[in-house]
Parts: sequence; structure tokens; C-alpha cells
Amino acid sequence: MASLLELESGALVGARELRLQADLLAAPPALLDLASSLEILDLSGNHLSSLPSWFPKLEKLRILFLSFNRFQDFPEILGRMPNLEMIGFKSNEIRSIPDSALPPSLRWLILTDNRLAELPRSLGGLSRLQKLMLAGNRLESLPDLSGCEKLQLVRLSANQLDALPDSLLSLPELAWIAWSGNPFCRPRTSSSASVHWEDLTLEGRLGQGASGVIHQAIWNPGKGAAKDVAVKIFKGEVTSDGYPEDEREATLAAGVHPHLVPVLGKLENHPTGSQGLVMDRIAPTWSTLGHPPSFESCTRDTYPPGTAFPASFRTRVLEGVESMLAHIHGRGILHGDLYAHNILVDRDGYPLIGDFGASGFLEDLPPHQQALALAAERRAFHHLADDLSRVW
Repeated sequence: MASLLELESGALVGARELRLQADLLAAPPALLDLASSLEILDLSGNHLSSLPSWFPKLEKLRILFLSFNRFQDFPEILGRMPNLEMIGFKSNEIRSIPDSALPPSLRWLILTDNRLAELPRSLGGLSRLQKLMLAGNRLESLPDLSGCEKLQLVRLSANQLDALPDSLLSLPELAWIAWSGNPFCRPRTSSSASVHWEDLTLEGRLGQGASGVIHQAIWNPGKGAAKDVAVKIFKGEVTSDGYPEDEREATLAAGVHPHLVPVLGKLENHPTGSQGLVMDRIAPTWSTLGHPPSFESCTRDTYPPGTAFPASFRTRVLEGVESMLAHIHGRGILHGDLYAHNILVDRDGYPLIGDFGASGFLEDLPPHQQALALAAERRAFHHLADDLSRVW
């Protein structure tokens, strides 16, 4: 991360990428000194509420992050920046988007955790849009998105939608969709087994995701031998996929399958009332199959250069994943986030799948939409198969 002093001294002239967090109340004019080179700008975590009139002079800018600021209105001047492909406004206070504010080159739009009650009609004309993150708003309806023919991933959870439009689910490239936590979704509370906090001894952090922190722990319920487990404690706030409680209920409803990470039960009696899940601890010899998408790949996972999966490994992965999908679809659940970076594999390619943060219950949709949602998940599976067949 750069400092404001470095920027204003001219030390960053020629920089292609800049991240600046300095309690800013306004975008610093010294950014103009980088206009001929700057492509990626991250001003997240400041106190910005508007952008200056000179901002479009950053004519090479492709990627802009303004998350965790104080914007209430989406800046209309961004519509005058023809090279902008990615805009991130997560966790602001945005209530409105002018119809002319969305640049036509946009591929990736992040508006998670704002206060939007409606979206501009112009959104439906973004023919290059691939990824649309809208969870955690107040949307009661969607504009016609039939013109977004390249849209592949959309997050609509935790809004005020009474239904999903057929035009969205019918998009030809849609592969990943999340809709839980809307009024048309029936509330669910599982009656699965519980694991009590007082029977757990936490030993350290294993990792952190969008919805929670995963700890390694020992579970000693007083009956039988102690067991190594992983404890996922939800953060209790809306994530890019939706509400943590929806993830918990989908995970528990998925049940038991050889290619699902085994879940022992939901966490009870956490001292702060936090929700959580207790799962088998997977040995460190297992690894994630792929890495999350990059700025360039947008919706597709990435792999280290030179990666090539042997045919037997690839077959084992795909057969296991397909078996898991048949199982959860049979239980009325759409995974919604079928990606290599959500799949653990051993050295032979035996897969374990978890992370139900984007999952939805199919019965919340009418029958013809259930079929469309399942077709979208099949596209996600075919993307996975395509990735595993390549040499990276």
C-alpha cells in the first residue's frame, strides 16, 4: 500500500496500480500525475462520499475499488470513463444509480451491502457484463437484464425480491446464481445435531472466508474419544453471497455424501451468540483444486502456470463432483458456487466439496425456473471440466 506522501511527492509517477488508505475525505488531485499510466486504483477504506469532476481524466483506469467508504449516490461521472471494466462499491450507503453512470465497458460490478431499492434500466444494456454482485441491498425488483447475454455470475441474496425474473434465469451463459434470503424464500431451521461450545477446545486458525473464520479444535463431548474438528464461526453479517444463516441451513440440509465435507452439527452456546458449524478436520495433505478468478479471468478460476491434470485425476474429480451434484439436487439444493477453488482434492483427485454460502433451495422457485437454475449449474460443471482439460 502506498502513502499519501509518496503520491504527492511524485514518487509514484508511472505507477500502473495504486492502493491508498489514508482517511481520505476527497480523492487527492495528485492522482492526475498518474493519468498516463494508472490502470488499477483502490481507494477502499477511506471516508469518500463523492468523486471530483477531474476524475474521468484518469483515462487508462480499468479497475476501481471504492468499498468501505461513505457514498450514497453512485458517481455519475464514472459513465464517462470508457475503459472502466470493474467497479467495486461494497459496503457503502448507495441508494441510487443514475441511468448514465454505468460505463458500457463494464464486466464486473460489485454493489454488495448497500441500500439500493432499485437499479437503473441501463444495467440491462451492459452487453459485456459477466459478474454482478448485489447481495445485501433492498431490491424489490430487477430491470430487464435480457441484454446482458454474457452475464455468468449474479448474487441476489439478502434483498426484498418477491420473485426472480425468467429473463435472468434464461440468460445463455448464466452459471452461478445466489438468491437466498429474499421474501420469496421460505425460512428454514434444521433439526440437526448440535455441538456445544463448552465441549470444544480451539487450537488455532485454519483460514478465513467471506462468511466466517475457520478454527482447528478438539471436540470432547464426554462420550467416546476426542476428535479433531474444524469449527466455522460465522461473522454474523451479510457477505457477497448472502446471510450466514442461509449458508448454515443449506450446509446441514445437504446431508451426508462421500464427496461432501462431513458436518458434525451446528454450533450451540457460543459465548457471544455467534452461529457456526462443526466439521471434520481435513488433513493438510489435501489442497484446493484451483485458485479464485483474477481481474482478467473475471468469472473463471485460475491455476498456476504449467498446471496439467492427468486424465485419471481429472476423471476422478469430475465423477465425484457429478455424484455430489446429483445428491444435493435430489435434496432440492443448488450449490450456486461450483468452482475449483471450493473443491478440496487429495493427490489422486478424490474431491471434497463444501462452502454452501451461495446455495439456494430449489423449491423456492416455480418448476420451470428450477429447470433453468439446474441448467445454469450444469454450465458451471462444464466450465470446471473445461478448466481441468487444459494445460495452464
